[in-house]
Amino acid sequence: MGKGISYGLAAGALWGLVFLAPRLLPGFSPLELSAARYVLYGLVSAVFLAPLWPRLRHTVTSNDWRALFRLSLVGNLVYYLFVAASVQMAGIAPASLIVGVLPVTVTLIGSRDHGALPLSKLAGPLALVVAGIVCINVDVFTHAAASGGDWRLTLAGVVCAVGALASWTWYAVANARYLAKFGHFTSQEWSLLTGVATGVLACALAIAALLLPHPGTADVPRDWQMFLIVNIAVAIGASTIGNAFWNAASRTLPLTLSGQLIVFETLFALVYGFIYEHRLPRLLEIAAVTLLLAGVSASVRLHSRGSTH
Repeated sequence: MGKGISYGLAAGALWGLVFLAPRLLPGFSPLELSAARYVLYGLVSAVFLAPLWPRLRHTVTSNDWRALFRLSLVGNLVYYLFVAASVQMAGIAPASLIVGVLPVTVTLIGSRDHGALPLSKLAGPLALVVAGIVCINVDVFTHAAASGGDWRLTLAGVVCAVGALASWTWYAVANARYLAKFGHFTSQEWSLLTGVATGVLACALAIAALLLPHPGTADVPRDWQMFLIVNIAVAIGASTIGNAFWNAASRTLPLTLSGQLIVFETLFALVYGFIYEHRLPRLLEIAAVTLLLAGVSASVRLHSRGSTH
């Protein structure tokens, strides 16, 4: 179980980068960011998949490809469109911490899966996680009101974050269940196949990004060199390596525990955001981080006890 938790922690550290990328590239639309990230992810995955393909081509079924395209569309393209829009409209903290409800939503949906603990035993850890989410949302809207920000823009960002939450909840559960039912791929192979499927879909997104007018303003620079650097880093770090770590975690942990570990993505995103904004966390943000960590730690202890009986 310790190895699986380490995999989940590593995935969270890498996935946290995706919340920073839209802040680093304010001159580019969510459509452009999502298309660039996943076209590059597809290219990188295809390169790494090439030497494995002579063997895998006899293993991948049409059912696998259908699952890969469904998972890629919802869990990658749609999810990141929502995330990028939310970060640019509401900021890193609200976006990452609304998506941070994932430990609750994934646990609720996965509570009937094999190896899962009853929800009654998880009530305490889940309550801590929910309390942390409440703290950060109170802080976000209080701070927005005090700074004179446009509440409508913040609200739109919150709505996009909820869309990201829904997309990734479905993906996390569906991906874990598919791997558990059809375990004929390694974590690396599944991640690379997912990357190729995502890259194919992202090509259509890229065409749309080229044809549609750019909605940005003239005073926001469009630094194409930074655009390429950031998207390469996210494609390789978050998508290729991060997804491989997550698939490894999904294979070794029950769904209720892997769902709890998604909170590390939120915590790392917050740290990256604080560093980018050159500030320390506010009191309610500290409370949120403390409660989220406490909830995850409690869940780990409960699963460890359950595995010994």
